Amino acid sequence: MHGHSWRANAVTMRLFINGFGRIGRTILRQIVGVKVGQGTTVVGINDIAPIKTCAYLFQYDSTFGPFTDPVATSDGKLTVGMIDIPFHCARDLRQIDLTGVDVVLECTGVARTKDVAQHGLAAGAGAVLISGPSPAAEVTVVIGANDVDLGMARIVSNASCTTNALAPLLALLDNTYGIDRAHMTTTHCYTNSQPMIDAPRGDLARSRAGALSIVPTTTSAMAATRQILPHLADKITGSALRVPTASVSAIDLVAQLQLMPQDAVADIRELAEASPVMGWTDQPLVSSDLRGRPESLILALPETQVTGAQLRLMGWYDNEWGFSARMLDMAHRMAARS
Repeated sequence: MHGHSWRANAVTMRLFINGFGRIGRTILRQIVGVKVGQGTTVVGINDIAPIKTCAYLFQYDSTFGPFTDPVATSDGKLTVGMIDIPFHCARDLRQIDLTGVDVVLECTGVARTKDVAQHGLAAGAGAVLISGPSPAAEVTVVIGANDVDLGMARIVSNASCTTNALAPLLALLDNTYGIDRAHMTTTHCYTNSQPMIDAPRGDLARSRAGALSIVPTTTSAMAATRQILPHLADKITGSALRVPTASVSAIDLVAQLQLMPQDAVADIRELAEASPVMGWTDQPLVSSDLRGRPESLILALPETQVTGAQLRLMGWYDNEWGFSARMLDMAHRMAARS
């Protein structure tokens, strides 16, 4: 397998994690456990759940396994290994002094309005990075797709895990071969938006028990991808299948191209190697083999198929670990701006 391991750059960065759920905890695991965050200091965490509950869920993770270093709580601090991190339980981030924080990682999932998204700035932080699509963001940026759009925006959306998998691939294909039209299907793990047993939801299919059925549904990645790559907006469609697995998802892309690669597998592998966020594998892997990978997308080369001007590609992505790695990448870019 060829891929890119996340590496922190030379920027010294002070982060604050607002929302200690799946993404917030995974980000801290990467900074402290994998030690990819040299120069990065987590100056605080905020979550409305009790600190002991948050510490327990960080230490014992059903997807990634137990955290190897000791985890403890005392006097309003979460201690991970030898690192003490102040822990807050504020419902309004403006109640916390964030002066000197470079980037707030907004991982609560509730920053849907400009008022809420600006709370980190109002508390004194330099910028806010939202861990999902948000209409309140000044700009939505996906590394490998529209990096140049970041500019000096202070409220940025990191889009979604599926958008981070899809948009860089579409950008590479369009820049190299030209896309006439394309359709993407994501085979996605169940998430907390689905119930464990049948229960009312706005989307009737998503009201069914997430661990018992394949659930056809929509994906927010299409709206975000059209925003990120507006010149492809009228050429791409997408759908989703939620499946009974807890981690690692996949995209299946069928594209009509203006030019076709001479050797599809070799050429696609070369494109992936040139990307800062993509990888590839030539092995017959299954989803659990890709757990904990930091890439936005890992192309499964044996799944490549060509029919006339139609190219079919399939790729894996760890929808939590890979997305969290991109959050850290983006935060470094934001902190490095002059």
